[in-house]
Amino acid sequence: MNRFLFIGLLFLTLISVAQDKGVIVLEGHYQGVDLYVQNPYGSSGVGFCAYKVTINDNVTTDQVESSAFIIDFTTQGLKVGDPVIVKIFHKTDCQPKVLNPEVLRPKSTFETKSIKVGDDQVLRWTTTGEQGKLTYNVEQYRWNKYVKVGEVEGKGTAGENKYEFKITPTSGENKFRVVQIDYTGKKRMSPKATYESKTKPIDLVASKSKTLDFTGETMFEVWDTYGNLVKKGFGKNPNVDNLKKGLYYVNFDNKTGVVWNKK
Repeated sequence: MNRFLFIGLLFLTLISVAQDKGVIVLEGHYQGVDLYVQNPYGSSGVGFCAYKVTINDNVTTDQVESSAFIIDFTTQGLKVGDPVIVKIFHKTDCQPKVLNPEVLRPKSTFETKSIKVGDDQVLRWTTTGEQGKLTYNVEQYRWNKYVKVGEVEGKGTAGENKYEFKITPTSGENKFRVVQIDYTGKKRMSPKATYESKTKPIDLVASKSKTLDFTGETMFEVWDTYGNLVKKGFGKNPNVDNLKKGLYYVNFDNKTGVVWNKK
């Protein structure tokens, strides 16, 4: 056979093989629940769409030659919370459907053993029962609502886990909590931790046209008279040059809705 013709046929064969393969990749953490897959026929009507499944690159023994099959994690020696990467190999002229992919997403299941703020102004909390890594949002009660002030990455293990976060208290009484939000969109909250600060109260003094002038560094929010949040941040002399002239309401330190007139 002509050498160039042979190379050409081999090249076309490799392209054909590559085009006949597709893969669905799902990443998450094992939650003790199996995956369910609908597996249609290929467009030719011969053979099913999916032909191989791997978990963390290990080929499973699941019977995929069926219109529906289960991806069984129990044969992999996994513990709840362990990371998993599932790959479903299939023909490119069809598409298997995973019916419950959400089971690989961690749920917020933590239980709070303790939570408190120390004299060093560090919030410390201890949890048990986590199943997969989820971020803890640290929230502080300010201006008649809880406000997010930071994040700490969860460890995701079922045993006892300890965390800490450096806080910036307002003057007077402070309240803090930690919150996780999983794929359901619901909040799971810790009990509150209170802290009495001896920090000197902060005031808003006569301000310049380009800045808000506080007597100390503080978290703040600026609202217009229509109830729109127009600026927020942290500082002592934040720039507000982009705001139009008029009346505004300013939340800062532990004070709510102080009227400020930008002239």
